[in-house]
Amino acid sequence: MITVNGKEVTLTGPLSVADYLEQNNYQIKRIAVEMNGDILPKYSYSDTMLKDGDRLEVVSFVGGG
Repeated sequence: MITVNGKEVTLTGPLSVADYLEQNNYQIKRIAVEMNGDILPKYSYSDTMLKDGDRLEVVSFVGGG
């Protein structure tokens, strides 16, 4: 089980951060991801596998004025 934005999520199998974000309809270009307290660079989303106990904070950028 991982925690995403304060909600517990059960993983059904191995999943990268990129796969999780895609499955949950996040727009990669418009978000930032913090994993276990550290900002995760976009280039590492595909290589970073989620594991039990991970904590993600996904922040969306919003345009406006």
